[in-house]
Amino acid sequence: MRTVFLAGGIGSGKSTVAHELERLGCRRIDLDQLSREVLQPGSPTTLEVARAFGMDLLDERGVIDRRLLAARAFATSEDAARLEQIELPAIAKLLEKRLVALAGDPAAPEICLVEIPLLDRADAMRSLADETVLVDCPVELRRVRAIGRGMTGEDFDARAANQPTDEWLRAHADTIITNTGTYDELVAQVHAWHEAHKGGE
Repeated sequence: MRTVFLAGGIGSGKSTVAHELERLGCRRIDLDQLSREVLQPGSPTTLEVARAFGMDLLDERGVIDRRLLAARAFATSEDAARLEQIELPAIAKLLEKRLVALAGDPAAPEICLVEIPLLDRADAMRSLADETVLVDCPVELRRVRAIGRGMTGEDFDARAANQPTDEWLRAHADTIITNTGTYDELVAQVHAWHEAHKGGE
């Protein structure tokens, strides 16, 4: 099984590419979903986060208040780094566990796609990937597209500012899919990549 990390800035079309590859038969793992799983009630990570940012984050069932956590954890860059130091090792461990289980499954697909929200935060996981694919699109075009989908320019700018630059992403990618044209042109690139990699190539 080939493990492929899929990266791209906000508004790049990364999710479109991920869904198309999933439609073509790839197994898709969303790192955002794993981040929610490691914060399930009663998990060691949940308890560690609560001890770091306040036990009042937990309700009577042990469910973490994500909105309150975000308000506290992203108040300063130091607090954000502290949250990452707790969460990222747990996410990496869960990802490795999922990949090992898939690799041992005779019915597993040839390609497992891991959708990575922030590639620059995934250093602890990079060794798990056989290839990193970047969906590349200039930030100006990404901003226009995001606004067209209902996001405010201010919200886009704030999110983009906390993501790695396009230059950094290109430097850390093995393969680049360029999304500056039409949807059909993007899908054609996805199909070409998939055709070249299926069958263990």
